[in-house]
Amino acid sequence: MEKSLVLIKPDAMQRGLAGEIVTRLERKGLKIIAMKMLQMDKSLAQRHYAIHKGKVFFDRLVDFITSSPTIAIVFQGKDAVGVIRRTIGATDPVKAQAGTIRGDFGLDIEHNLAHGSDSTENASKEIELFFSTEEIIDYHKDVNKWIG
Repeated sequence: MEKSLVLIKPDAMQRGLAGEIVTRLERKGLKIIAMKMLQMDKSLAQRHYAIHKGKVFFDRLVDFITSSPTIAIVFQGKDAVGVIRRTIGATDPVKAQAGTIRGDFGLDIEHNLAHGSDSTENASKEIELFFSTEEIIDYHKDVNKWIG
């Protein structure tokens, strides 16, 4: 089964949308195998957003993600990366479809509620940034026989 990282960002935390985001992803048949709330420090934020280093918005990304607590979650399931990306919606909430998390609740491109890994390769790297092997708990869900 595929794994992916989701970050519930500071704007979602401040607006009380964490539960809504988790619920929508679980209802898509994804299983939580690790979850924690953290106050991301600048070093971790810079490593997480390293791909954007040197871009004009890099410092704003780091400042934003460190401005309030974040919830980091590892979801597991069939096509987890794709399911999460489609459920979260386009990066720019203005362009996100209604029915997606960003389409329904997002305010602007810098405050877009959640991060979802964009590939299985990046998911593996991102998961390692936020979780040790011991913190990831795979388990059997009886409901899986009903949802694939």
